Amino acid sequence: MQSGYKRPNGSLRIAQHITASRCFEGVTGLLLLSLSSTGVSLEMESWKVALMSVVIVMLQNARASTLNEVRNLVVRNNITCVLVFGDSTVDPGNNNRLPTTFKSNFRPYGKNFLEGKPSGRFTNGRLPSDLIASELGITKVIPGFLGQNLTREGLINGASFASAASGYDDLTANLSTVLPFWKQIEYLAHYKIHLREFMGEEKASEIVSNAVFLISAGTNDFIQNYFVEATRATQYKVEEYVDFLITRMADYVKELHRHGGTRFVVVGIPPLGCLPLVRTVTGESNCAEQYNNVGVLFNTKLRAKLAELQKLLHVKAAYADIYGSLLNAIRRPQKYGFVETSKGCCGTGLFEYGETCRDQSTCEDPSKYAFWDAVHPTEKMYNIIANDALKAIGVQVFA
Repeated sequence: MQSGYKRPNGSLRIAQHITASRCFEGVTGLLLLSLSSTGVSLEMESWKVALMSVVIVMLQNARASTLNEVRNLVVRNNITCVLVFGDSTVDPGNNNRLPTTFKSNFRPYGKNFLEGKPSGRFTNGRLPSDLIASELGITKVIPGFLGQNLTREGLINGASFASAASGYDDLTANLSTVLPFWKQIEYLAHYKIHLREFMGEEKASEIVSNAVFLISAGTNDFIQNYFVEATRATQYKVEEYVDFLITRMADYVKELHRHGGTRFVVVGIPPLGCLPLVRTVTGESNCAEQYNNVGVLFNTKLRAKLAELQKLLHVKAAYADIYGSLLNAIRRPQKYGFVETSKGCCGTGLFEYGETCRDQSTCEDPSKYAFWDAVHPTEKMYNIIANDALKAIGVQVFA
């Protein structure tokens, strides 16, 4: 194939760096109007404080109600565990055991994790996979399959086979000496062997068939491969490469189905042009739209392919819209309590991630930032992404 592709500005430089407030006002207005109609006169500021407390309780109750509904669906559908595949968005530390530079088992990573210790997660706290499993009532954290903390008893709650810097394209993983997707699936086979030894054939099979298979990958295929290395860019035009990745994703879902998977949650890719690193190297003060357009194209084709796979394999498959979750937070930061969405909390926040973030100073309050480093979101942002994913799971997987 002929490329004919002109890389977006900043592609080469990437290689060098490898609704609360609105709801409150609305409810406040309605309640004050109701009070004034009864002739009650009260100090406005006192009422604002009181009504804020009421609204917070209302929102917390609504969220609790939603989570209770999801947990009830978990029980009714006999969900057993979460099995995870992908990249740094869901790698809890498998790369710690690999001969790669793509690691985060050092400070300041893990600043807000359990006991404040770095675990290999590329964020300040927990990952979306941890948060989803926790909200489903399964376990507080999903361990890495290659990690030392995975016990036989812990096997029944699931495991992550993900590897930071990996992708759907084998070349992406090879460039960083991390686990390609096929290797992650191979480790799933090992997991099943351990599970059978511990639980017995019938129970092990039941655990896998009733598991949620969570897949999160694709970003590195672009920002560490296609937009940086010449190989794929000369072989494929952008849309052709997207089609190649979607085909690979579908092949992996089919393979996971052969391993017993029946319930899948596949995460799209984020607005690539909004990542602090990409904004830095492209010189964009706002999100680089040419990169965001690639994300839209990929996610559109991903959703269509998942619909096909549901019919073909007779499985449940949900699309988790990380693109929409992240973009909403960037466009309306006050709604989510953010004060900074253009740079990360680590170092300058403009280019540091992974090794370049090592021992860097951090912002005082990561919960005010959407990004932890120049590529990866904070736990606060991941929590928003996880909650949106749970809604998709409830509607598309458990319904």
